[in-house]
Amino acid sequence: MTPTGVEDLLRTLAPQVLGVLVRRHGQFYACEDAVQEALLAAATQWPAQGVPDHPRSWLVTVATRRLTDEWRSERARRDREVAVAVREPAYAAVAPPADEEPPTGDDTLRLLFLCCHPALTGSAQVALTLRAVGGLSTAEIARAYLVPEATMSQRIRRAKQRIEASGARLVLPSAADRDERLHAVLHVLYLIFNEGHTASSGGELHRAELTGEAIRLARELRRLLPDDGEVTGLLALMLLTDAHRAARTGPGGELIPLSEQDRTRWDRSEIEEGIALVTEALTWSPPGPYQVQAAIAAVHAEAPTAAETDWPQIVGLYRVLARIAPNPMVTLNQAGAVAMVDGPRAGLALLAPLAADERTAGHHRLAAVRAHLLELAGERDAAREAYLAASRATTSRPEQRYLEVRAARLAADR
Repeated sequence: MTPTGVEDLLRTLAPQVLGVLVRRHGQFYACEDAVQEALLAAATQWPAQGVPDHPRSWLVTVATRRLTDEWRSERARRDREVAVAVREPAYAAVAPPADEEPPTGDDTLRLLFLCCHPALTGSAQVALTLRAVGGLSTAEIARAYLVPEATMSQRIRRAKQRIEASGARLVLPSAADRDERLHAVLHVLYLIFNEGHTASSGGELHRAELTGEAIRLARELRRLLPDDGEVTGLLALMLLTDAHRAARTGPGGELIPLSEQDRTRWDRSEIEEGIALVTEALTWSPPGPYQVQAAIAAVHAEAPTAAETDWPQIVGLYRVLARIAPNPMVTLNQAGAVAMVDGPRAGLALLAPLAADERTAGHHRLAAVRAHLLELAGERDAAREAYLAASRATTSRPEQRYLEVRAARLAADR
């Protein structure tokens, strides 16, 4: 197997192995460190010596030995753990054959829920999920969020400490807590995907390592919860959105808006899979926010050209979304769709209340959408000022360049 193939295999196996160790020993912090050492050993040995017949069991065995060694080296501070380890028979530290291991799916699902524990902040949930379940290194996560590696390391360390301090175990939440915890899991995956699709800062518009991990984890979650319509809806939304990736940037990395994209460059396989998933979910599940957003993305994907987009259907879907999940960003997107059906003045009227909402008042997207609608309404000077205001508010260089170009075009036309 090539080094790249080994890396992909290890990334897939990492959450499974961590799930086994946490389920057995219950110490997230120590188990995560042991798994990282096992992964490092595999990355060093497997490319040269070959992948073992049961790679997952190999990793569990090595990680368990590392964990046992760590306990024994801290005898002065962890007498109770060492005593337990000493009493265990030798074979307990060796993983059973692969066919005797319990199903890994439940462990992966439990690990997702554990990383989204309510004791953690949203940013900590995202970072810990990428580290423990997504298999990304601390350096990769730090690069993705444009913070120093030491800062991200501290964030992840604090998250693991809070998990341990909370006494949380690797178990699925009770039925009473499941909906709330599943909502957090879906929201974290949604945030990870969105940050990868349009990076909030830096010189790159898209971060493939984040969108790829979000899609992979959403697939895993759907495999484990195939009867949840919102899980299916989120995966569909990710696929339909990611399908535009190749057409979203020009040769110089400049942003290309949806209306100007070359639709022959859209990924038809992702579009077909996404449409099939959301169609399936909506036939048997009450519509939830992710399903409705996926349905909106599907309408865009089905239009051969921007001019042939079924805007009335999209407006209707946004009305449904605004009813079941009202928030300023829904209104912001709804205003753009309404403008295409009822004219830019109608869209601007929807935007007006958002200027007083602290969640959107200074957001660059509000200024950008307002600029676009003002341009459609023929108010070029006001549109130019709004584009410039949006460019000053965003920290994404591709978005800044796009907004500045729009403003410059209006100045030149004048």
